[in-house]
Amino acid sequence: MKKIFITIPWFRPAFRAGGPIQSVANLVKEYQEDIAYYIFCGDTDLNGAALSNIETNKWTKYNDYTKVWYNGPDKISDNLVRQVELIKPDTLFIIGLFSWHYNIVPLLFCKGPKKILSTRGMLHAGALSQKKWKKKIYLRLFKLLEIHHSVSFHATDEEEKNFILNKFGKVARVFVAGNFPNKISLQPIPPKVAGQLKMVSIALISRMKNILLVLDALKALAEEIEFNIYGPIKDEEYWNACRQEIKKLPTNIKVQYGKEIEPQQVSSILKDAHLFMLPSKSENFGHAIYEALSAGRPVITSHHTPWNNLQESKAGINVSVKDRDELIKSIQFFAAMNEVQLAEWCGGAKDYSEIKLQLEGLKLQYSRMFQ
Repeated sequence: MKKIFITIPWFRPAFRAGGPIQSVANLVKEYQEDIAYYIFCGDTDLNGAALSNIETNKWTKYNDYTKVWYNGPDKISDNLVRQVELIKPDTLFIIGLFSWHYNIVPLLFCKGPKKILSTRGMLHAGALSQKKWKKKIYLRLFKLLEIHHSVSFHATDEEEKNFILNKFGKVARVFVAGNFPNKISLQPIPPKVAGQLKMVSIALISRMKNILLVLDALKALAEEIEFNIYGPIKDEEYWNACRQEIKKLPTNIKVQYGKEIEPQQVSSILKDAHLFMLPSKSENFGHAIYEALSAGRPVITSHHTPWNNLQESKAGINVSVKDRDELIKSIQFFAAMNEVQLAEWCGGAKDYSEIKLQLEGLKLQYSRMFQ
């Protein structure tokens, strides 16, 4: 049995906001081909709050194939290196680029196993534009130390592979293996009349998700719009700016924030919506987008996700991350639909999700990467 040791800053049993955490959760759920997983992570949430109902500094069962070590605030690097020595994994699967304890330490100080560095969209131009000078210096040191010669890289698609090659050159060995999504069954459509629209967004509250652009667009609409936002707040300053925009909205626009939700709540939340909204500046995968499509909900998102050419499949609309007018027209397009018209697009979303997903092909990709 192969041992895969995964290092990631955050991981928790019940989490619904997508990103690397959801990717790892789906991986250990879907890909269990004679593998034992060991996930080493911190004991805090994204916002720094302590996780509840966990045991720290010991291996605890996550599923039949997976154990998790939630490290406390002390001796993170020492414990990580020590556990790698004790477990003796075949592969060290490092999730992310910029965390000292969970990315840099395993790259530099863990000896023995094959190392695979999963960049998780962090080399996308949109991601690098945040704290860009720190990241620029780090990546330059990464190359000067020639770390890219001694590790393999994981990309979730060809676009991300090109980001890696552009940064580290053709010497970089890159495996392409897509994310395992969480598939949701087709949901019934709520009543729909022309001139009304119920939208939902499930995501981390951060600049990358571009919710502020949506709120700005809503100010220009005369239709009756209900917009429900779910997800933990990662960027308080950004959310405060969103709250100020919400106060400026006309009475025909209703916006509610529902904080984060448990995985089992996603299907019922999507069932009550006509449309999923997430015009992200960058998505390595976009788990919430796929879940919405699989549930039969058309999506408005950007061109910077794997979910493109939506309109051709009547599965949604891809919009610019900066063009407010384009977003306004897209929302109006769905608001003008009646229930029969919306049903056609809901069916298109479900069909699109089925065509885009090939589980057996994904398993083969991971088999090659972990070989």
